[in-house]
Order: sequence, then structure tokens, then C-alpha cells
Amino acid sequence: MRILVLALLLIALPAQAQEYSDSYPKNPGIDIQGYVFEIMVTDDNDIVRGRTTVDARYVEGGQSQLRLDLIGKTTEREGRGMEVARVTMGDEELSFAHANDAIVIDLGMDVPAGKRVQVAVEYSGIPADGMDIGPNRYGDRTFFSDNWSSRVRNWLPVVDHPYDKATTEMIITHPAHYQSTSNGVLKESSNVGNRMKMTHWVNDVPTATWLYFIGVAEMAMEVVDTWNGIPIETWVYWQDRDDGFYDFAEPSKAVLAYYEDLIGPYVNKRLGNIVSNATPGGGMEAASIPAYSDRSVSGNRDMRWQHVIIHEIAHQWFGNAVTEYHWNDVWLSEGFATYYTLLFREHHYGRDDFLTGLQQSRDRVRTYYRDFWDFALVRPYIEDLNDVSGPMMYQKGAWVLHMLRETLGEDVYHQGIRNYYAEYINKNAQTADLRRHLEEVSGQDLKQFFDQWLFQGGIPSVAANWWIEDGKLEFNIRQTQSTYLYDLEVDVRYQFADGTWSETTPVKLPLVNGEAWQANMSIPIGDAGDVVAFELDPGVRLLANYVVANERFDR
Repeated sequence: MRILVLALLLIALPAQAQEYSDSYPKNPGIDIQGYVFEIMVTDDNDIVRGRTTVDARYVEGGQSQLRLDLIGKTTEREGRGMEVARVTMGDEELSFAHANDAIVIDLGMDVPAGKRVQVAVEYSGIPADGMDIGPNRYGDRTFFSDNWSSRVRNWLPVVDHPYDKATTEMIITHPAHYQSTSNGVLKESSNVGNRMKMTHWVNDVPTATWLYFIGVAEMAMEVVDTWNGIPIETWVYWQDRDDGFYDFAEPSKAVLAYYEDLIGPYVNKRLGNIVSNATPGGGMEAASIPAYSDRSVSGNRDMRWQHVIIHEIAHQWFGNAVTEYHWNDVWLSEGFATYYTLLFREHHYGRDDFLTGLQQSRDRVRTYYRDFWDFALVRPYIEDLNDVSGPMMYQKGAWVLHMLRETLGEDVYHQGIRNYYAEYINKNAQTADLRRHLEEVSGQDLKQFFDQWLFQGGIPSVAANWWIEDGKLEFNIRQTQSTYLYDLEVDVRYQFADGTWSETTPVKLPLVNGEAWQANMSIPIGDAGDVVAFELDPGVRLLANYVVANERFDR
């Protein structure tokens, strides 16, 4: 084989800024340790009555306030929103201001570093968002939360951002004819008089606020199985008992076993799959109690919904146990859950199913970038905290991980991910933390890879021309996108007239001094016969647009 390389300048690769942030007013000087939420709902009206006790540790001294997010009642919200009745610390009533959807509490002292304070907030109102109160598809009244991504503040006073994870207790009082559930494990279930019932759920795992969950409805609940002593539950509307129990009996146990072996320990003491009226589109990865649209119940284990179950369980590792510090890094949640869904599909259903999922994801990425060419997975700044995601966090994020696995090799990649998970389990991580672990285990410098796939827009377009000349296969491969350059390696193979294929050959399309190069290759055909087809990326390893032409390329 003879390889000739010719430089082709497209456009210089811009320097990539690695500093980024979102608009949330973070205060790393205060670390919320835990919340105790006491919530009451009734059938008389849609008012939620709450008392939240906040346990806050002051990392930095000299602060005299505590800020919490809580959407207030306004005329613009047609009277919806919360009103704070009082704030206390022990027996002492504290001054506070509730304005601009935040409570600023005056503690009446400068809190020294290392001190913990417990503050209780009493409030009530009809949630403007974040909790769906109303009939389900059978006309039965239900109460379900859906806090993605910054909407829990509509019904709970919290530091509503993933950077400050905390443990939770949810004490729910509700009419006795309902069942209720939340994050963690059940500590108490008691009738409390006047046809009311109280359930007390304890979640001792530090958890981001969007993952908090409450469900109150007339439900059927089954303990499907246990895995390593962890109960696996199904919660569905009582009318869906038979079909729902059948649908959700699989594949949770196999998924838990696979991910713990591949990644690291499952952090929760329970897994409950629940149908929720507040989850209309697909699934929601609430900690230990992932929620699904009521359309997920069919009685035939619809494969699309089986994939959603796998995805939401994958989130229990990525997004839930390891949580992004900035919303800019949401791909560390959604991209991981999407790719690890595909990895389980490869493990459980076979290689062809895995490749089908990869190709479908690649098609969605290609379609998206026709209209939104400049979109980068990690954006420099996010203003709207309820607009942090989008389809590329899922599909392109998954493809970034797939290309890392292909680049580093399976064993090295998985060891790097296990190390990353072990360091950041029940903590917060950033993209740079992932890169560091993969570099440490591989010995490779991955700055160029991360810059081009995460911090710039677009995807590469790769064109190939091939022709036969003087008993040789001649071909040219080049990048053709008008902006954004990539350091690439693309696989090629070609087919002979007898139907056989050549071995796959990797071809480098490097960046040299910020310029893209093209590859020109000449391969003697010999007695093998005529070449009738030429293929780029036969193993589905590279995210790109591809065009192949059987004609001479004039340089």
C-alpha cells in the first residue's frame, strides 16, 4: 500500500474556552446537608401546605443569611405560587424577605465557619408548576411532581441547583384512600385521624433537587424482586395492575446487575418504577423512584418503553450518583444514560441491536445539525435554568462516549469510567474531571478530542472519491464542512466483484498547525478483480456525515 498525504486548508481551529457557568447564584460558602419536607395535600382543593427544615453547614464564616428558592404567589401566575407564613430557628422566629422567587432569611448573627444551622420554613399555596394535581387518564385525582430541571422551587423551598446535593426526608400527609411514595425507603406509614394517612420516606443519599419526587394516587404496588437485598418495585394505577406489573417486571434486575459490575455500586437502598401523570413524554430519573408516562403500560413489554426503563436506571449512576456541577455539563447525565442504555442493549440483546441504536442516534444528530450547526454540547453560559438540555445532550453525548471507547479501547475506557465514578460518587463532577480520569488511565492527551466534540459546534462531513487507474484503486478522503475542523481517523473498506470485502483500513485526517489535511491513497488491486463498492466507517465508529462518489477527484 502506498499512502500520499496532501494538505488542504479549510479554516483554522478556534481556541476553545474551558471556563463556563450557568446563571444560578451559587454560594459554595454554604453547604446544605439535608432537608426534611413535611407536605400535606387534600381532596378539598389544590393547596399544598408545607414545612421544610433546612440543615445548612456554613463552610465560610461571616455570613448572616440563608437564601432559598421558592416561587411566590403573583397575579401573573393567576394566584398560583407559595406564600411563606413564618421562618424559625428552634423557638426563635426569624426575619425574612420573600421576593423575586427567593426567600432571604436573616439569621440574626454572623455564622462561624463549620457551624450548622437548622431553619424551618412554613408555607402554603397552589404550585404554579413542578407538581401536577388533577385527573389521570382514568379520571382519578393524583398528585405527582416533575421537577426537571429547576422547577422543584414551585413547591419546595430549596437551593434549587444540582451543585448542592443533600439528603432528604419526605413526610407526606394525604387522604387515606391514596398510596404515596417518595425517594428512599419507607420509615413509617400510619393513619393519623380524620381519614388521613402519613408516610415518611428517608433518603440518606446526597441528591440533586431535580431528582426529588412525590407521588400520591390510588396505586397498585408490587415488589417484583430483590437484587443484593434491594427491593425492586412497580407502582401503577390500580386499573393497570395486571398489564403494568407485567410490563415493568423486566429488565430492572438485569440492568442493576450489569451496571454495578460495569461501573460501580448502586447507591440507593431501593428501586421503584412508577407511572406518573406528570411525566407525559417518556421517563424521569427521580432518585430511587424513576417515573414513566402512563403510556408506558401496554401489557406487551413494548421495546421502546423497555429502553426507557434501562435509560432511567442508568441515570441512577450518571446524573444521580455522579451529578454535574454546572447545568452546562448536562451531557454528563443524559449522554451517559443514553450510551449506557446502548451498552446494556449490546450486552442483553446483541451487537446488532447496539449498532441499530447507534445508527439511529447518529441520524438524529445529523438531522439536528442541518438547522443548528453552531450548537455545542458544553455551552459557555446558560441563562435559562429550565432550558438546559435538548436532544444533542442525549444522542451526540452518547456518541462522544462511543468514540472515546473506540479510541481508547474497551478495557481502558471502562477502567477510566470506573475511576471517575469512584471519585465522584454522591458528589459533583465536570467535563474536565472525566477527561482527567480517561487521560490518566490511557496515557493519552485528550484535549483535542474534548475540544472538538464538546466545546465547538457542528459535526464533520467526510467525502470520498474512488476510481480505478492502472490496476490500482485510487481514492481521496477529505473533510468538507465549511466551519469547525476535526482531527479524525475514519475507517474504509472496499468490495470486489465476487462480493468479498477487503480488510478495514484506518485512514487519518489530521489537523496540522490548525489546518485540515486530506488523504490520497493508491492500492494495487492485483488479481482480486474489479472493485465495485467503497464504504466509509463500516464499523459505525465515527460521528460524521458521509458522501462517497465513484469518480476521479481532481485536486
